[in-house]
Amino acid sequence: MSAIKAKITEDMKNAMRSQNKERLATIRLIQSAIKQKEVDDRITLTDEHIIAILDKMQKQRRESISQFDAAGRDDLSSKEKAEIVIIQEYLPAQLSDAELTQLIDSAISEAGATSPKDMGKVMAIIKPKVQGRADVAAVSARVKEKLV
Repeated sequence: MSAIKAKITEDMKNAMRSQNKERLATIRLIQSAIKQKEVDDRITLTDEHIIAILDKMQKQRRESISQFDAAGRDDLSSKEKAEIVIIQEYLPAQLSDAELTQLIDSAISEAGATSPKDMGKVMAIIKPKVQGRADVAAVSARVKEKLV
């Protein structure tokens, strides 16, 4: 069993004991997404797979927050924000701005990128390194700025 999956299971038990309903609901959503992927692909997920799932869940919540804020639904927006906080507990530490810049620069030089046409090569190198540690869309925008 992966370390992240074990931590999620343990945290679920603790949330049940402490009767923390919001936390328990979010952890169950995470477990459900993991189990769904395992059943669909008939595999046992590694930590890298789980990080990708958590990153996707976090991205979905960010998109929901922007839509809820635009619609003036602060109640739903705050619920999504609370879920993001719990999801982030299982993701690796976020990259600092300096670390991200250094990763982008090294990926650009590794790919030999000189123009925006090389964006795909650079993102192919950088995406596995930042998965779960930075917003891939924001990283993509920064790479695009550097390649102009």
